[in-house]
Amino acid sequence: MRLLSMAMAVIALLSGASPMRAETSSLCAGLMQAVEPGLAGRDAAFIRSYEPGADEEGLPLGLSTTAFTYDNALAAIALVACGRVDEGRVIGNALVHAAAHDRSFGDGRLRNAYRAGPVSPGAALLPGWWDDHKKIWGEDAAQDGTATGNVAWAALALLTLHQATGEEDYLSGARRLMDWIMANATNGADGFSGGYHGYDPQQVRLSWMSTEHNADVYAVASWLSRITSEPRYRDAAQTARRLLDRTFRGDHFLLGTKPDGHLADGNLLALDVQLWPWMAVTDAPDWRRALRFAETHLAVDGGFDFNGDRDGVWVEGTAQAALAYRMVGDAAASQRLLAGLRADRTATGLLNATRNARLTTGLSIDPTGATTIQDFFYYKRPHLGATAWAVLAETGWNPFTGARVP
Repeated sequence: MRLLSMAMAVIALLSGASPMRAETSSLCAGLMQAVEPGLAGRDAAFIRSYEPGADEEGLPLGLSTTAFTYDNALAAIALVACGRVDEGRVIGNALVHAAAHDRSFGDGRLRNAYRAGPVSPGAALLPGWWDDHKKIWGEDAAQDGTATGNVAWAALALLTLHQATGEEDYLSGARRLMDWIMANATNGADGFSGGYHGYDPQQVRLSWMSTEHNADVYAVASWLSRITSEPRYRDAAQTARRLLDRTFRGDHFLLGTKPDGHLADGNLLALDVQLWPWMAVTDAPDWRRALRFAETHLAVDGGFDFNGDRDGVWVEGTAQAALAYRMVGDAAASQRLLAGLRADRTATGLLNATRNARLTTGLSIDPTGATTIQDFFYYKRPHLGATAWAVLAETGWNPFTGARVP
């Protein structure tokens, strides 16, 4: 198997998709500094998503053990982009194990988060904390749930590892995750729904559809269609794209749909929604107008905000924009953003999630719509996901296709 991995790496090098070019990346060095202690000598492990900020003695209990699936999938992809495939495999192995060993469900789903640390045999552990006041074990309903987009990102990580190593376990794992999406998130002919929310065993199905999620699903289904030639994956990609077509308004994308199927309110904006669809769908040049829309409506001094209130720099999204500029051939704009991102690096090696103390998103933590309280914030803490996106921008790696940007 090791010889096969080496052979696949040589093939990837010749095809331009090799991870073997980024050892001089300063952001790769920071990522490795942060994750290597948790990955070294382990076969499967998850990395905690956040570290305490400079003014914090520790993380809030709800984040103290949390390794978000999305952040870890991004980190695995970024490690491959840095040429650190073996380290990426440790996270990939954890994703494969978690999908096959759930404490309550046997359908192959992934949760939105897992407990940081090495993965042991048996059911993958979920995050949580001991509530000393109530004398109970506490968990977070959103972390216990399953967002369709997070399942897709895990599949993208496994496809990236399959491309880098040739190992069939990663391809099989990605197929199982995509099959779960097709079986559990199909929402008619024009897109995939949000997933599930809540505590075991009775979780709530999320009927709304997300532009962001469907860009992720399109990327996975298209990748699988390319390498397997199975019509069902081609059909799934077309289903996801129909939602993207529907939410494109000529120069920008709406968030998706409401639970009743109507389009989301036009005054709700998010930066990643303006970037991911055309990063994933490479044959839709008109969609790139959304980058200019983002410049007009979401840009702030030194980068981009999450939403339209422009209350600060969202580091993760600014890193996405740096990659987006590179994809459209604006190297100068990409490098300007990257210069600021390098300054966001902390002593941990990770970049802070935001440059000011707190950043609003205009969104609610509860995805069911039961509350409209805007309580989803980013804070100035070292963040794995933000760092991984910055690595992808610096190395020129498109995570939706597994190809380097010229």
